[in-house]
Order: sequence, then structure tokens, then C-alpha cells
Amino acid sequence: MLIHNKKIAIIGGGPGGLTLARLLQLKGINVTVYERDKDNNARIQGGALDLHTGSGLAALDKAGLLNEFKLHYRPGAELMRVVDSHANIHFDDHLEGKYETFGDEHHRPEIDRGPLRDLLLNSLQAGTVVWDSHILSIEKVQDSWQINFQNGNTAIADVVIGADGANSKIRPFVTDIKPVWAGVTMIEGSIKDAERTAPRIHALLKGGKIFAYGNAQTLIVSSKGDGSLGFTTSWKTDEHWYKTSGIDFKENKQLLKWFKKEFSTWSPVWHELFESETTLFIPRPQYCMPLDQHWEAQPNITLIGDAAHWMPPFAGEGVNMAMLDALQLSESLTNGRFTSIKAAIANYERQMFARFAEIGAGTMFNTNWMHEPNALNDMLAMFGKVL
Repeated sequence: MLIHNKKIAIIGGGPGGLTLARLLQLKGINVTVYERDKDNNARIQGGALDLHTGSGLAALDKAGLLNEFKLHYRPGAELMRVVDSHANIHFDDHLEGKYETFGDEHHRPEIDRGPLRDLLLNSLQAGTVVWDSHILSIEKVQDSWQINFQNGNTAIADVVIGADGANSKIRPFVTDIKPVWAGVTMIEGSIKDAERTAPRIHALLKGGKIFAYGNAQTLIVSSKGDGSLGFTTSWKTDEHWYKTSGIDFKENKQLLKWFKKEFSTWSPVWHELFESETTLFIPRPQYCMPLDQHWEAQPNITLIGDAAHWMPPFAGEGVNMAMLDALQLSESLTNGRFTSIKAAIANYERQMFARFAEIGAGTMFNTNWMHEPNALNDMLAMFGKVL
């Protein structure tokens, strides 16, 4: 096997990196994951994720974790309500008799990020993840890589795989291709104890998702298993709006004032999302890697997930792409078909480039129409509905 007796370093302990570690360990490979978080409880693990049959779920199945996933996912959390800016419901999965199950092409079961991370972590050998390993740089040392961390530690690896997200420290060692502005800014928020702090939105959610459209603005709300909810509001802006807006995103009263002004055509029911003093807000300007990106494979370094193909979240493909990257890279490195690690990496990257060109195009298509005046009609048309 090409990587037998090689030290494999995965930079980043998100779903893609942990899935890859699990798949490689099943083949007896020596793999270490370096994660910048101090420990598994260092921060809240974001919102819900919907895994797809041909990608995220396929990777879990190959990893022998599909049955474990079934113990932790949230049935019904994928059910969607499409509403207008006044919270009038125009499409409701809850009333459509949607009963897809595992193996169905369009089944997209939901799991919160925290439980998914725990599931993957618990599948790894003890000591696989080295916490508090915030990478500063890497450098070539003969045919290996030296990894330098903020805490002063160093590590040597024969192969480095960057799974360290949109702001990857590994990507510049693979390619100088930069992301391009996607035209949209998101503001992400999270509300604890939603039944008490946002009762009307909680009732409208019904344990699932809300997609709301109006005035070329979009608001997406998702339930979480701990009783909280996550939401994003998004609209077309210039690239540096989050810097030039004058908003202090740690001052919730400023966000509520801004929302009331900029979303003035929206019902006051949505104000619940911005009224809690404990809501955490994060501005997220959206970028996308060039859809035709391509680079020559290197002998012992590559990328997966957002580090490879950062794109907006408006197709729900990010985590699924990352986990499928992990599956395809692990297969390329261990299937015995290739005579060199470089050839195995090149095989994986060819598949990844082709997938991203297609899925990235669909994602950008969604990003554009979801922030146009006719977005509600366009969304309903997908379900054969009209206003």
C-alpha cells in the first residue's frame, strides 16, 4: 500500500478531516488529526447539517458508522416550510406526506454538528486528535513536511492533508488560486431556549426548517436538538459591507435596529430573532472558489472540504462535499491502483475538480436566485406550486 508506514497529518478536525481519519484507520494507516480547538468542548458546533445519500451518508456507510448515525440524527428536522416575509406559509413539508428514508435518493436526514463530531471522534483510536494545535505554517524538510504550531510544538509528516476550512493555512502550499466574491453577505445567529425566547418562530419552525423570502432578502431558520435554533439572513451587498456598515456585531440592539430598518417590509414576528440579548451574531461575507480551478497534483500534499472548494451554503453541499472528498481521497490512497502517492492524489483531485465545477455552479445559481425579488415564486416553482 502506498501509504503503509507513512505518517499522515490531517490539518483540521471538522467532519471532512475526521471522516478521512476514520476511513484511513480502517485500512491500518498511521494518521493524526491536528485541531486548533483546545478540546471538543471549546466552542458551540454550529447548526444542523443535512447529509445526502450519495455523499455524506455514503462516506458514513463506508466508515461503518451509518447505524451509529441513525441513533443520533433527528427525524423530521429536515422538513421545510416556505414562507413569505409576513410568515405566511406557502409550502409545508409537514403536510406533504414526505416520508423518505435511508437509501432514497433525495433523503437528507439532519444531525447537529456537535453530535456528528462526537460520533466521528468516538470512532477514532485514542490519541488520534491532537487538540490545541493551531497551525502557523508548514515547511518542506527533504521529502517530508514540518508542521509548526502556535503553541510552539512541531510535527513531521510524510503526507499533509489540509482540511482546515475556508481560511486554510495549507491551501497556499497547494495553489495560489484565490476565492472570488459571491455577491452576498450573511448574518448568522443562534438563540438558546427558543420555545421561551422566540415562541412564535419556534412554533412556526415545528422542529424543522423555515425558508423565508421577500424583497430580495432571505432568512433561513433551523431547529436544533438542544432546543435552540440557528438562523441566517442574507442579501446582496458590496464585498466589504460588514466593515463599512458601522455595526458592532457584538451589540445586539444595533442588530435589531438595523434589521427593523433594512427589513422594514418584513413582519415584526421576525424581530424575535434579534431581540434576545444573548443571541450571538456573526457576519459572513460569501465567497466561492473559481469553478474552473485546477492545479497540478503534488507528491504529498492535498486539500479537502472548504480548503479545496469553498463556496456559499445555499445548496447544502458543503459538509457533503467534504465527506465525499474524504471517501474518494482515502480510496485513491489505499486501493492499490497507483504507483505513487502523487498519482493517487491526482486521481482524487480530478474527481474533486469535476464535482466542484458542477456542484459549485448549482450553488452559485441558488445564491443568485435566492436573493432576487422573485425568489419566493422561484422556490415554490421547484415544488410545483404557484402563488
